[in-house]
Amino acid sequence: MSDVNLTNWIAFAVIYGLLVIASLLILLFRKRLAQKQYLELSDRIRSWWIMAILFTLALTINQVTLIIFFAYISYLALKEYFTIIPTRQVDRRAIFLAYLGIPLQFLWVGIRWYGMFVIFIPVYLFLLIPMRLVTLGQTKGFIKASGTLHWGVMLTVYCVSYVAYLGVLPNAVDAKNQGISYILFLVFLTQFNDVAQYCWGKSLGKKKIIPEVSPNKTTVGFLGGIFTTMVVSFFISPYLTPFSWWLAIIAGLLISVAGFIGDVTMSAVKRDLGIKDTGSLLPGHGGILDRMDSLIFTAPVFFHFLRYLYY
Repeated sequence: MSDVNLTNWIAFAVIYGLLVIASLLILLFRKRLAQKQYLELSDRIRSWWIMAILFTLALTINQVTLIIFFAYISYLALKEYFTIIPTRQVDRRAIFLAYLGIPLQFLWVGIRWYGMFVIFIPVYLFLLIPMRLVTLGQTKGFIKASGTLHWGVMLTVYCVSYVAYLGVLPNAVDAKNQGISYILFLVFLTQFNDVAQYCWGKSLGKKKIIPEVSPNKTTVGFLGGIFTTMVVSFFISPYLTPFSWWLAIIAGLLISVAGFIGDVTMSAVKRDLGIKDTGSLLPGHGGILDRMDSLIFTAPVFFHFLRYLYY
């Protein structure tokens, strides 16, 4: 087992406590909810329970398990991405390089080779993917294929791998415990921000912030989510991070804004493709990209915020 400290176990307990409360509330208000709404909320809570258990196991067993877990998440996300993005028949030969990028990217995480980790996908795969497409001899749609394939790997592998790299930070950088505290801080605030923006938008939001992209997003929801996330960051930061109070507020601001951008970016992708969800892997949530869209953007932003401060 990883050397998980008491603070981290308390954080896990809080997460499960919130899930218990949510589950009880669904049962309590079952008769007041429409059948369709009740079933959807029940599916959501059930999926959250499964995700929380898998997440806990990944973080508490050891670092190898943590890395494998997020590598598998990247695989599922990339596979889902390729199921919704139009590709040419000939592109399938180049897609192999995209999948090959997963074990290699997470290998750099495992051996803590930051120099290769940070440039492998943005530079080397950026060069290799179009090089492979060129050798296939199909020029029609070449630019679109090159951009589509590389952007997908950047989103689903490169950005997700930043969460795993938090888990292998050296003790001199990770002031709490082997990166687990930072991962808990990042993931909790990212998901909390999604919920906060939804609640603020549903209760008080009227003015749409980007109606052409995401009609359900409102200015009040966006600003309310930012404010609430910064407040929560202020209160939980002393237990999970070495941040001073003002750095905690900045971290909350960065996570909330980056999470919003990730959310609306994936909404733009789905609108362009004419789909509601990216998949059906997670009942009540849709696909894995529907659930990971915010974290994909918050992970690299938060990681480099830490690196600027402590490396």
